[in-house]
Amino acid sequence: DMQYVLDRARVVGSEQQFLVGVRVLSGAIKANQAGGAYALLAERLIDAVLRAVERELARAHGKVPGGGAAVIAMGKLGGREMTAASDLDLIVIYDFDDTALHSAGSRPLAPTQYYARLTQRLISALTAATAEGTLYEVDMRLRPSGQQGPLATQLKTFIDYQKSAAWTWEHMALTRARVIAGPPQLRASVEAAVRAALVLPRERTKIAADVRDMRERIFKEKGTDDIWELKQVRGGLVDVEFIAQYLQLVHAAAHPEVLDQNTLEAYRKLRDAGLLAQDHAEVLIPATRLLHDLTQILRLCLEGGFDPATAPSGLKELLAQAGDAASFAQLEARLKEAQGRVSELFRLLIV
Repeated sequence: DMQYVLDRARVVGSEQQFLVGVRVLSGAIKANQAGGAYALLAERLIDAVLRAVERELARAHGKVPGGGAAVIAMGKLGGREMTAASDLDLIVIYDFDDTALHSAGSRPLAPTQYYARLTQRLISALTAATAEGTLYEVDMRLRPSGQQGPLATQLKTFIDYQKSAAWTWEHMALTRARVIAGPPQLRASVEAAVRAALVLPRERTKIAADVRDMRERIFKEKGTDDIWELKQVRGGLVDVEFIAQYLQLVHAAAHPEVLDQNTLEAYRKLRDAGLLAQDHAEVLIPATRLLHDLTQILRLCLEGGFDPATAPSGLKELLAQAGDAASFAQLEARLKEAQGRVSELFRLLIV
């Protein structure tokens, strides 16, 4: 029964999210381990819900010959950097036999209609409120063609779009793409398509100009001088992610080994390949870890922004502990210095 599946998913999801949070707050796991735990939970839930939705759709409309759908995790889920408050950035890719005109049920659907309906039901199954609460918010804006495009994309259309029509920011987002659900053969095909798009030769100066322009647009709309706005402040999460994504895009054609969905791992691979100077890595890796660790604590403990003037002393102590600082004052000094140095490297490296 689909309602039972939805309720059980929410029970499992809320229980496990709570346990991850308790382990972070109690010190049983470090904040930097939480991102992978939250992501693993989301992956398992998405896979289980997708299978249930596929069963329901097949009962009503049969199956599309040779058909299947794969889910690509993007953003924080793709990078295994989720927090307690993260939504899901997803793309759905489908494929089917070229000869298939419709599904093989008593109420047949054309393949494009079939997979559009599958995607709509998957989103609803993940987002709808039931008696057991809610599960996740889902963001599909990273799909090919953006908000105006179809919710699900056929594999060959996805390949053509990434090769000839995708913008720089879409390829940057693709550096975090990770296939997390779907039949094995289709998953392998989608993974190959993502990798092929990322290792295309690129003109460095054009990519750098696009990245700088995009960063300025974001800062103009959302920028801040508050060092505790960890994402949008200069030298914050947006900057460390953009630097890693830019360096991967401009070097992946010659050095595909630098590709990794996780920002920290990408920096380590870039350093090990000799494409990121050791002294730069010694700034970017600790700064990225610090920003992620502090973000985990804040998302776990607060719904709104963080104001040190009114924050409880216990929260400040927890933040200092997560940042390996002897005191909250020392943590603020470290954070401000790290953001300043990341901001400098953004200007130095993205050229």
